[in-house]
Amino acid sequence: MAIPPTGGPRRTRNSDGSNPPLPSPHQAVIEEPRPRVECGSLPAKATVGLPLTISARAFGCGHQMVVAWVRHGRPDPGGSAAPDWRQTVMHADGEDRFCATFVPPRVGPWAYEILAMPDTYASWLRDLRLRIQAGQDVSLDLEDGARMAEGATTLTGTGDEDRRALARLAAAIRRDDPPGRGLGEARRPAALALMRRTADLSGATRSGPWPLFVDRERAGFSAWYEMFPRSEGADPPRSGTFRTAATRLPAIAAMGFDVVYLPPIHPIGTTHRKGPGNTLEAAPADVGSPWAIGAAAGGHTEVHPDLGGLDDFADFVAQAAGHGLEVALDYALNCSPDHPWIREHPQWFRHRSDGTLRHAENPPKLYQDIYPLDFDTTDRENLWRALRDVLLFWISRGVRIFRVDNPHTKPFPFWEWVLGEVRHRHPDVIFLAEAFTRPALMQRLAKIGFTQSYTYFTWRNTKSELSEYLSELSAGREADWFRPNFWVNTPDILHAYLQEGGPPAFRVRATLAAMTAPSWGVYSGFELCERVAEAPGSEEYAVSEKYQLRPRDWDRPDSLAPYLARLNEIRRRHREAIALLPTLRLHEIKNENMLCVSRMSHARDDVLLTVINLDPQSVQEGTTWLDLETLGIPADRPFEAHDELTGATHLWRGPENYVRLDPAIQVAHIFHLRAR
Repeated sequence: MAIPPTGGPRRTRNSDGSNPPLPSPHQAVIEEPRPRVECGSLPAKATVGLPLTISARAFGCGHQMVVAWVRHGRPDPGGSAAPDWRQTVMHADGEDRFCATFVPPRVGPWAYEILAMPDTYASWLRDLRLRIQAGQDVSLDLEDGARMAEGATTLTGTGDEDRRALARLAAAIRRDDPPGRGLGEARRPAALALMRRTADLSGATRSGPWPLFVDRERAGFSAWYEMFPRSEGADPPRSGTFRTAATRLPAIAAMGFDVVYLPPIHPIGTTHRKGPGNTLEAAPADVGSPWAIGAAAGGHTEVHPDLGGLDDFADFVAQAAGHGLEVALDYALNCSPDHPWIREHPQWFRHRSDGTLRHAENPPKLYQDIYPLDFDTTDRENLWRALRDVLLFWISRGVRIFRVDNPHTKPFPFWEWVLGEVRHRHPDVIFLAEAFTRPALMQRLAKIGFTQSYTYFTWRNTKSELSEYLSELSAGREADWFRPNFWVNTPDILHAYLQEGGPPAFRVRATLAAMTAPSWGVYSGFELCERVAEAPGSEEYAVSEKYQLRPRDWDRPDSLAPYLARLNEIRRRHREAIALLPTLRLHEIKNENMLCVSRMSHARDDVLLTVINLDPQSVQEGTTWLDLETLGIPADRPFEAHDELTGATHLWRGPENYVRLDPAIQVAHIFHLRAR
């Protein structure tokens, strides 16, 4: 009976029939490098100026110790590592786990690779110490160590200064008088660093390079405010303008927001225009939905005549910048029946069997005022280029942030192409994906290049829901590519929690969003606690700004504007702690209506602890059980808990601490924890 071949990899022969050289028996294994997306076929996300942690599992055979390095820098045009990449020794972070942290210095493509090899010198140190403790003769072992140091002097990459240091180290190891002196010299941190710095990496195992894309700061840390410029300064039926809307900018900046997001500012179609409350019949004075883009005045590269002209928009952008605000525009790939493209490029749209254009729909819902584009048209190249050119048009007018409407309803290949086209020219552009859809679709959009993403935060309100969702976003692998933006409300979403909870509910949701997410956003009117829905069980506003002008009294004394300003001020002073989502930790508190969550900087020198009452109607109290070790706080010493909201300072000791919150007075504590 023939013996079947054994499993496992087979050795191949060289072209001349000879056997290739055997691999080294002393190699390290590298597994699970992070951050990494789709096996490295797509770039993971990083933010300029924020610490990025690289980690991997690395190990060798038997009792071998392993040393690992991370190298990083701008990849060459082919994506490979370059000789000038920076190199950092990784430190052990648990069994067989290594990590290192660096701060990406510039926006654009970046990459890293991990190297690992048996740490012969560290293994020798470990064994030498054990032999000395056992009273064994170690003279030969000391000679082995000295020769290791001398061997490093012969490597071509070793500099003259290191050669001299290695020679001194070899001599110091041999000079073991009194006994134990050699070990003391050999184990000095400087000696260990020297041996690792001069190690022969030619036989090291390499993993990567793994691609990254480094975005600018507002990609990883931002506070958004959504406003309809047509409502600011409006006197219905007269619309507001960019000039009247600009008078609102100082107040938005005073609340601490740094991005002001405008829904579509383009001409709005009149055919099938929607009336107030999404009615199918619009009166002549009704303004229609901004998302029904296009009219006789133009399409996606024009502004609505009621708002002003392109010069007025440019002035609005400039005034916003003067207040520290950046303007984000809506990128909505919708066309009204009156859009110029309908006449000029009918092949770009979907047609029914009778030849008529197909309205947008989400059966059984119909959107009669919108025609969707056909991304699979036979004229696809011209359509895609036209859609790219819309972005380039607004970028040329100072816009560097886009909120993308319903990207999950457009093909992934289009987004990969258009985001790549824009990023190649303008790597600082930020794209926010507005996609409330299935998790897999939301994740895919983030993977293929969307900078930030809307989330399910609006529908996570109980302790268990929030705990599960925060853990998923911060501790799971999706943190490598998914940057959440927590919106407390939108023109489409007024959650029942806000409808029923009154002003305390608005404070609760704002506090949760601002303190747990690197980026968060509010839609105007939130600070006035607008909470009347169109009907019981509906999340639509009774007076929907999507279909009508809505001027407001911003000077109301009950406005939450000061509270939002305080939250954003706290965020700015603790920027790294809030921005680093993987540092989020949930802590036990013995009350199902209270949540206890910490945020901290990479070095754990800035620690925030938010304790919040999730019940907007009733007083809640509970006892915390803090993971002090994770927070970097000694368990045997008192520490200060300074409330960033009230200015009060409490002296705490140990993990157990009592907290009571009356939502009518204060819904949360935001403690800055400081060791004494």
